[in-house]
Parts: sequence; structure tokens; C-alpha cells
Amino acid sequence: MLKARILTAIVVLPLFLSALFYLQDIFWAAFLLALTVIGSREWSRLSQFSVKDTILFMLLTTLVGGELLFLLSESVKVNVYSLDLMWIYILSVVFWIVGVPLYLKQFYTIKSPFIWMLIGWLLLLSTCLALYQLRAISPLLLLGLMATIWISDTAAYFTGRAFGKHKLAYTISPNKTWEGVAGALMAVLIYGLAWDFWVTEETLTPTLVPLLIVMAILGIVGDLYESLIKRHAGVKDSGRILPGHGGILDRIDALISTLPFAILALLIFYSPSL
Repeated sequence: MLKARILTAIVVLPLFLSALFYLQDIFWAAFLLALTVIGSREWSRLSQFSVKDTILFMLLTTLVGGELLFLLSESVKVNVYSLDLMWIYILSVVFWIVGVPLYLKQFYTIKSPFIWMLIGWLLLLSTCLALYQLRAISPLLLLGLMATIWISDTAAYFTGRAFGKHKLAYTISPNKTWEGVAGALMAVLIYGLAWDFWVTEETLTPTLVPLLIVMAILGIVGDLYESLIKRHAGVKDSGRILPGHGGILDRIDALISTLPFAILALLIFYSPSL
């Protein structure tokens, strides 16, 4: 399993970085839309849709996602900090801050396929759009934000294995510990300070570090959320497209909960329109 994970990473990471830095905007949009459609297929599996609902969900995801990407692409040509689709990011952040914690505490259950579709669109499309707009602002910025989650996950894994004793959410994800959370936040704090010191010309510590810390926390919430959904669906992985890693949603669960927040924060604090 470890060998398969490493080999997959060796192949996928260079391909992703090449797409991030070298693809033309239209092909980057097509790449993101393809990932979103694959994610919609995996979401259908986790939501236990019927074959009819799965086809409908994937078809509408393609149509709506393509239209939103087209609108966003036109907007960012004028202003990369465009606020035209800001409402989608706001809905996503509200969902992660309010709706998901209640779901994790199992204060409510969802049985309607239509509601599962709405949630799927909110999560997948907001992430797709965030990836497009963040790249339009700066590919390096997007990579730096994504690295926050990779660093957080890695630190949580090794810290949890070395020192983990107190379970974070045993019924949802038995391997996650509070010690792992502490290790993740400490690693992200160091990363944020290093980013501020080495990369930026003026100090951004008062805004950059809190942003990355909140992203790390939301990343953990996103991971727990997908773990609970998979538990309810009775599956280990969202899909099998990535050997050793599972599905697309298994790899981007933390990005789904963090990138819409990141672009929303940038639009609020840095947009010339506000």
C-alpha cells in the first residue's frame, strides 16, 4: 500500500504542477471541470444515489460547472479579484463553519437525494471555482495555500503516530488524535512564519498566519466530514482512481473545506472593489 501511494504521488504530483504552471486558462478550466465531474461520480457513490440520480447529478454538474467556469473566466480577465461569484464561496464557508459541525455531532441526518445533490454541488463547484480564481491571482499563491494542507496532514500523521494518546473523534476516525492536531497547527504556524519571512516583502504575519491556521483547522474538519460520510456509506475510499490513495475526494477532502475560505478571505482583505 505504501509503495503504491508513493508511486502514485511520483506520477501525479509532477503532472499537477505542470498543469498548474503551464496550461493555458481554457485547458486549466477543462482540467478542473474533469476533476469536478469525477468528484461528482464519487459523491454519488458516497450519497448512495440510484443509477438515474447519478447520471442526472453528473450531467448537471458538467453543465452548471462549465457555465460557472465560463462566467468566472470572463470576470477574472477584467479583475482577478472579481466578486461576481463570491456568493458561492460565502455559502461554502457558512456550510463548513455551521452545517458540518452539527452534522459531525449527528444533530441531524440527510436522506433526500436532492439535498445530497445540493451539498455536492456546493462543495465541488466552490472548490473548482476557487482553484481557478486562485490560479488567476497567482499559481505560486495557490501552491502555497495547498502546501498548507499537505504540511498540516503530514505533521498530524507523524505527530499522532509518535505521541497520540487522546482521540479526536474515535467514532468517526479512530486514528486521529488531539496530539496530531497540535502537531499540525504547530507545523502550519512555522510554515506561515517562514512564508512571511522569506517570501513576502512586507510583514503579513497578522493576516497570513491566522489565515493558514484557520485553513488547517478547516482541513481537519473536512477530513472528518468525509470520513463520517464514508462510514455511513459503508465504504473505505470514495473511489479507486488513484492507486494507494483511493479517489479524488479522498485526496482533496481538506482542500474542499479550505480553498473557498482562502479565496473568500483574499477577496475581502485584498480586493480593490471592497
